[in-house]
Amino acid sequence: MDDRVYVGNAGKDAALDRGRLLGHFKDAGDPRHSEAVEIKRGVHPRGDERVQWVNDEERTALLVLISGRFRVGLLGRSVLLEEQGDYVVWGPGADHSWFAEEESVVLTVRWPSVPGYATTGDGEGPDEPVRQLGRGRAPGPGEPARDV
Repeated sequence: MDDRVYVGNAGKDAALDRGRLLGHFKDAGDPRHSEAVEIKRGVHPRGDERVQWVNDEERTALLVLISGRFRVGLLGRSVLLEEQGDYVVWGPGADHSWFAEEESVVLTVRWPSVPGYATTGDGEGPDEPVRQLGRGRAPGPGEPARDV
């Protein structure tokens, strides 16, 4: 067996590690370890939301809707992803949050992969700093984006 190759199932593997498939959080000997990029498969029940905004973002992110209806809140803007394959990209400095209008599956690619973007209970680990500040929640259905 080649230690440089990993074969898995995104649904099963993501369930074991809070959605995380690839990034800095995997062991250094694991072929899924990367400080250049991270990939997360998120499964969100209807009404699930990120109540704390990510602030002081240093990464670029691509979020792709696999299924469902998912709203991403960006300061001054709300983006609704409702057709399979809809996506949004944001760069460093773009504060953001999200809200699952329907049960949703999303794939997020972020770069670089750096520690410190967990909220309490978000699964990054208790030893990593939390960079979010309470900024309110992502706009819900029919709500305009708002600067908070």
